[in-house]
Amino acid sequence: MTKTPITLQELRQRIYRKAKSEPTHRFWGLFTHITKMTTLHEAYQQARKNNGAPGIDGKSFADIELEGVIPFLTGIQEELQAGIYRPQSNRKVEIPKANGKMRTLQIPCIRDRVVQGALKLILEAIFEADFCPNSYGFRPKRSPHQALAEVRRSILRRMTIIIDVDLSRYFDTIRHNILLEKIAKRVQDPQVMHLVKQVIKATGKIGVPQGGPFSPLAANIYLNEVDWTFDAIRRKTAEGNYEAVNYHRFADDIVIAVSGHSSKSGWAE
Repeated sequence: MTKTPITLQELRQRIYRKAKSEPTHRFWGLFTHITKMTTLHEAYQQARKNNGAPGIDGKSFADIELEGVIPFLTGIQEELQAGIYRPQSNRKVEIPKANGKMRTLQIPCIRDRVVQGALKLILEAIFEADFCPNSYGFRPKRSPHQALAEVRRSILRRMTIIIDVDLSRYFDTIRHNILLEKIAKRVQDPQVMHLVKQVIKATGKIGVPQGGPFSPLAANIYLNEVDWTFDAIRRKTAEGNYEAVNYHRFADDIVIAVSGHSSKSGWAE
């Protein structure tokens, strides 16, 4: 009896459900799913939708489509399966920030964007099950508007002391060994861990590149423990005679709202 192959969406749902029901389970056999043509094709489609500029190799989506998307993806699949895949250097682009300073984006070539996208599609299904509800950046079915709505709700609850935190050079200062340890708590697949290491080390000895599909997921994994710590404070302050505390994070921007009621004091400092 032949088994009907499941779709990528069904696979992601199964992984998510397993991760949600077993918080200490370590997943193996993931590399096979990352290198499947359906995963690589979806990763290509997502990269195509963003329609970013070419990487260091100068190859655009138009060039790839002229040569053929399937041969392009087959080449990536063969490199990954043979263990000879090596990411190229990222192309650095300076863009202005709202405060007048410059932000450095690192643009991977499209080939590497597809690999990162495939890696993200599979690992995201695991870590979404672990993520705290109070983080909103770069997550499926979440948006800046939802984060703002939660901040607004806190203010309407008379939480009038606002602590605004912007993590300086957050993506640039992520430590690789800590990130890899956090991923390894959920992933028991040497090929996947090797691929993650290749992706993050394309930047250098520290940091993850802003501009690659995998980096936002990595950034959320890195801060998840902080999110849950503040969630524990939120729950604790809801119990007794404390100032109520709420915490909202969007990527490297954090808003902590504290009750300004005169009968409760001590937490703001």
